[in-house]
Amino acid sequence: MSVLLFTVIVLVGAFLAGLVGSLTGLGGGVIIIPLLTLALGVDIHYAIGASIVSVIATSSGSAAAYVKEGITNIRIGMFLEIATTISAIFGAVITVYINPGYIAVIFGLILLFSAVMMVRKKVDHSDDDASGRLAVFFKLNGSYPVEGGLKKYGVHNVIGGFVMMFFAGIISGLLGIGSGALKVLAMDNIMRIPFKVSTTTSNFMMGVTAAASAVVYLHRGQIVPGIAMPVTIGVLFGATLGSKILVKTKTDKLKVIFAAVVVFLALQMIYNGLSGKL
Repeated sequence: MSVLLFTVIVLVGAFLAGLVGSLTGLGGGVIIIPLLTLALGVDIHYAIGASIVSVIATSSGSAAAYVKEGITNIRIGMFLEIATTISAIFGAVITVYINPGYIAVIFGLILLFSAVMMVRKKVDHSDDDASGRLAVFFKLNGSYPVEGGLKKYGVHNVIGGFVMMFFAGIISGLLGIGSGALKVLAMDNIMRIPFKVSTTTSNFMMGVTAAASAVVYLHRGQIVPGIAMPVTIGVLFGATLGSKILVKTKTDKLKVIFAAVVVFLALQMIYNGLSGKL
């Protein structure tokens, strides 16, 4: 395969990955890594390195808009990033000591979990405006704009959310994905933050978490410009288009279809990992 053909395939695939990732809230990494490893035969470590760069780009672009709208809770994001950045570096460091097949299996299991999170019914915690003691101490409670003004909300179980963020950071550094499903799980289910705030704050955190682990991959020479550049450009444009479509389209049925695709990719990754083909 020529370099030009490889670049075009990666660019188109990354664009579709960014589009799907934006519509489903999973990020492009869950599609681009299977594309690079299963379809194009790229070593999984280099695929992870390219995915990490794309996470930084897409998070930086979309996070700014959410911060401007006042939805993102920056204080919660900065607090939880203490856990995700430390653990992301740890996850990136231990990658070289883990068999690539095992990494593929772990990636597949995370994809299955993400597919479940994608289609599950979301619980609204916006009516809970009383915060726990630690949340009050760190001033993590906040408000977000709704029709007619601002809606206050409380924050609970700070320690539980912080511990879950350690796990999310390890997975992010190990697999090169934003771990958005795990971050949202921590903030939405454990800390009981309104879903709209938890998703936007998770997006805000992804870029910082990815940047921490990217340093390790860059030092090891596993971020190749020839792969990372078309991946980043494609995912960025796809995510931008996806965010515009998301505003005008009901995505409930689309998410079910995409969840089925993610499950298929997950099973393929697990099978190839267990059979030693990666």
